[in-house]
Amino acid sequence: MIDFNSSASVSGQLEALVDVGLQRQRAKQTPRAYLGASRLGASCDRALQYEFAKAPVDPGRDTSGRILRIFERGHVMEDCMVTWLREAGFDLRTRKADGDQFGFSAAGGRLKGHVDGVIVAGPEGFAYPALWECKCLGQKSWRELEKHKLAIAKPIYHAQVVLYQAYLELHEHPALFTAINADTMEIYTELVPFDAVLAQRMSDRAVKVITATDAGELLPRAFHESTHFECRMCPWQDRCWRSPL
Repeated sequence: MIDFNSSASVSGQLEALVDVGLQRQRAKQTPRAYLGASRLGASCDRALQYEFAKAPVDPGRDTSGRILRIFERGHVMEDCMVTWLREAGFDLRTRKADGDQFGFSAAGGRLKGHVDGVIVAGPEGFAYPALWECKCLGQKSWRELEKHKLAIAKPIYHAQVVLYQAYLELHEHPALFTAINADTMEIYTELVPFDAVLAQRMSDRAVKVITATDAGELLPRAFHESTHFECRMCPWQDRCWRSPL
């Protein structure tokens, strides 16, 4: 019999109830019917293709409640950063006049992206208008970002930024990228110049993924062994390695 008088049992019970609620909320959301620009910097074309085609994930690979709580933390911290930047004197716009997020749509609506915000004015030392993107990271990821900068430490985020700069025509000035350390609440800031070559490569990649999916063509894997750490983390690992390519 479970002892609900112990703190560990109560914690487990409450956590399970919260996670069920989060999973229920997630199940009500309308699945994406497009390829998200925020994912185009991922390592593997085939994983992107599975994601775009909404292929069922492997058994037991559904997004856990803990991961959903981490997503929620990111949303909350982003809202905090919006307030802090505005209090610091930045004219940060996060919604259009109709209330929708700023974003873009391409390839007949099959490639889309939604940005965190656009800074149109503010303190001296920055150029405007500028794209603003924000992340909330754990200590290890945050320190890697601080040490190596965005392009090396977080290539997925870097690709996301330059695609947004390209499609929203915010390429003239560097983007303002901020990351909050979830453990210490330190703020990392980087001015990210536009990389036209990377933006074009990511745009071409989107076309490749969409075209191959329409044609029923399975794109190659990025790695040669199923034991590669990125393969082990992939929600389609079993499905992928059962296929011939």
